[in-house]
Amino acid sequence: MAHKSGFVALVGRPNVGKSTLMNYLIGEQIAITSNKPQTTRNRISGIYTEKDLQAIFVDTPGVFKPHSKLDQYMGKASLNNLTDVDLILFMVEPESLGQGDQYIYDQLKESKTPVFLVINKVDQIHPDKLLPLIDEYSKLDAIKEIIPISARKGLGIPELIKALKKYLPEGPQYYDNDQMTDRPEYFIVGELIREQILHLTGQEVPHATAVFVEQMNEYKQGKLQVIANIYVERPGQKGIIVGKGASKLKQIGINSRKKIEALLGEKVNLKLWVKVQKDWREDANFLKQIGYDPKDVS
Repeated sequence: MAHKSGFVALVGRPNVGKSTLMNYLIGEQIAITSNKPQTTRNRISGIYTEKDLQAIFVDTPGVFKPHSKLDQYMGKASLNNLTDVDLILFMVEPESLGQGDQYIYDQLKESKTPVFLVINKVDQIHPDKLLPLIDEYSKLDAIKEIIPISARKGLGIPELIKALKKYLPEGPQYYDNDQMTDRPEYFIVGELIREQILHLTGQEVPHATAVFVEQMNEYKQGKLQVIANIYVERPGQKGIIVGKGASKLKQIGINSRKKIEALLGEKVNLKLWVKVQKDWREDANFLKQIGYDPKDVS
């Protein structure tokens, strides 16, 4: 049997389940998840490998109207991926096509790349409501396949893999069998810390927060020393993240350390510092320093 391989973009509105799907497929948490929108900021690739298939899934930031330089970066990171992939998975909620999804579809129908429509979270609706939805979506002429799934429960994943094998081109295995992502470990570690900030703070603070791993290469007493800076835009936000008697920061550290140790498979000593960087989301130079490409925020 011919070996199939290629790059697959995950595209959709914020919080539709793109990161959850990629983590399920890879079997490890390499992309952070949250019930808050705009969780994913960077292009993150997860690598799915079996005997006759290697699919490199590109998890993109959700597509939405930009309000800052960071938002512009996130939007471009989503739409730029559509030109250099072999397949696009357009993920939607189990509901009729709304204004936000229509905007994304209008971008996708200009693409020459095959598009699958993936209806996620089907475990949350009655089966009788699913068939009319599929019928409605089947009228979109740019869609090659419609695949209902639950990324959280793994429903429909075998059908998705089967469709990937059908549409991806013949090609080599680009990555080793045990490689799960093309991102360096320090990037994933920073994202795991940011995930805990998303989980443990209110609506305003998470999107004004960036995490940069300063050090991750020294051992003391058999533990990997990880030092990370948490950047916020205003002193009040720093106060929220630190918490009364540093209680919130301590909990962020405890939760993050467990996730990091599970990812790396070793003991970790984690030190977190919270720093105020005024209006960093509008500062192209600072965005470059913490890993965003300035070409995409111009």
